[in-house]
Amino acid sequence: MKTSESRCFRLGDISTIFAPLLSVSGSSLTPRECWDFQDELLQICWADTMTEQNTQAKLKNLLKQEKIQLWNPPYTQEDNQPGDQHIQELAQRYAPFLNLSVAEVGGALESIRAQAVKRGKGNRTFRETSVATLELLLPRDAKKDPKRKNYMETRLDMPVQQLVDRITEEFSLKHVKLILNGRTLSVETHLDEQGVKNHSKVMVLKVSDAEQINKEEEEKKNQNESIQRTQKGFQILSERDGSEDPDTTPFLEIADQKGNPLKIPHKEKKALILAMGFHEKGRSLMKRKQYDNALCHLLQADQQFSECGSALLSSVDNYAVLQLDIVWCYRALEALSCLDDGRSRLQRAEECFLKCYGEQQQRLLMIKGNTGREEVLFLRLYLLQSLLSYVEGNDCQARVLLSKVENLYGRLCPDSEKMAQLMALGFTEREARLGLRACGGDLQEAAIHISNRRQEREEVKQRERQKRTARMEAISSLMELGFSRRDAARALHHAEGNVDKAYTILLDSSQAAQTTLEDSVSPEKVEQLLYLGFERESAEAALRLTGDDVQSATQLLLDNQGVLSPDLMSPPSTSSPSPSSEDASTSSTSPEDSELVNEVLEDISRHEEDYLDLSLEEESEVISTLKTYLNREPTHTPCEP
Repeated sequence: MKTSESRCFRLGDISTIFAPLLSVSGSSLTPRECWDFQDELLQICWADTMTEQNTQAKLKNLLKQEKIQLWNPPYTQEDNQPGDQHIQELAQRYAPFLNLSVAEVGGALESIRAQAVKRGKGNRTFRETSVATLELLLPRDAKKDPKRKNYMETRLDMPVQQLVDRITEEFSLKHVKLILNGRTLSVETHLDEQGVKNHSKVMVLKVSDAEQINKEEEEKKNQNESIQRTQKGFQILSERDGSEDPDTTPFLEIADQKGNPLKIPHKEKKALILAMGFHEKGRSLMKRKQYDNALCHLLQADQQFSECGSALLSSVDNYAVLQLDIVWCYRALEALSCLDDGRSRLQRAEECFLKCYGEQQQRLLMIKGNTGREEVLFLRLYLLQSLLSYVEGNDCQARVLLSKVENLYGRLCPDSEKMAQLMALGFTEREARLGLRACGGDLQEAAIHISNRRQEREEVKQRERQKRTARMEAISSLMELGFSRRDAARALHHAEGNVDKAYTILLDSSQAAQTTLEDSVSPEKVEQLLYLGFERESAEAALRLTGDDVQSATQLLLDNQGVLSPDLMSPPSTSSPSPSSEDASTSSTSPEDSELVNEVLEDISRHEEDYLDLSLEEESEVISTLKTYLNREPTHTPCEP
């Protein structure tokens, strides 16, 4: 999608907490060191959580194979206390399979047993009292104990707002938004009406952080307001049809991966603009590491995409990229419990890529001439799949996928020396990175490729300039014939730039307006004015101008000596516009709307391949972390290649 300033939404055709407490060598840590230390602690907690989930997943598979139910005797006694001896025996038996100590396995088994007992107790409570138990996935800085799960009991026939109020009070949060299976829960309706069930896992996202932002900026930074402003801004843009002057009123077009405009039905285009608008806003927030806020916008984009036709979604890669971005936010927010939703989203992304690009990416190769740039999407896809496989206890599959990731990373990680050489030739960092990936790291081919892409983009801009010049000349020609700028611009838009056809549309519209006005004049009142000695044409015109009021029409005729000027007698739609009406026609947007539009346009990338320009720094960190997890405990089960 693109504006008059050539910003585009690409529709891919294939496409201070620890400072008082810590000191080192007698000196207090600097704020930067404190934040680094805090991040390191949080990473350690996350790593421990992932390792625990991996171990528990493996143990659950072993227990399932042997049909062992830890919530029943002899592993659980009548008072719900653990049967320590039997748990210890299991731990001793399973420890060699997992290559872990007996104590570690025993602790994991007890955790599984306690969760099962709690779940069973929750089921009985729900059957007897209709009170459900929900697992809350809190923001990491709201957790008192990172390893402890947080639960809340509630009836499901109550409004979501009541649950929100309890969460904010109990966990000292100011504004929160609740997410279930990737969907934002509406506070106006009840929990059960939105699919919340007993034992549902509900993600709690902070809407704003009053401790880190100024009070004056709190409302502006509030996610609800941000989402509303984003939606309104893109709704304004989606309603514009290109009939306004592009020099004064920006509008959006859907364009392919090279920037060429595409013709899409208005209803579907409107949904696409909203969907891609929320996606671009979310991506902009991701770049600033504001993952809570980004996830809210990405989920709104997902909802808008559902309004588009399935045929369109299966032929473009935008929807698949959105699914990747949502799961990447889950990873950044350490929402490991969103596995089911994350797994299904990655599956949808993979299926969409296969449909768009072809089984062997042959369609992508045919349209773009290479596949190197899009491979970063598969790198992120396989990396997320590997991460989820590890958390689910499938180390073999995690290793196979990670091997694919490392292979892609070796090809796609830009060579710093070659990057420097291309940038020395005047190319941007983005151009150098994308060019090298497109050409498999070949320096000379990359330079030629970048030059060709620059030429292609310049040709598109030149065609746009020529199209705009021709359009403004056509509008001027129609204005010389007596039509207003707004009417001329709209007629040209509906006539797809054909001046003769636009003139016909304007004439038909004028005649229709004239007929409507004539039909609205009362014959009896015309006769009254004729009886007073006025001419029929002037009498009819006077009645039209005065809303069929005989007394006002009489006074108007007397004031003009019975003869009305041609300007007064002509229908409004064909009169030559005055300076004031001309200003009104070109500035129909209110200052508030203009501010909203300019705000959302700032989040639209000026480069159609911005979504492919990943530096791979974050990916490198995840690869390193995942390798550490997988190498920590060698498995006894051979992996299939």
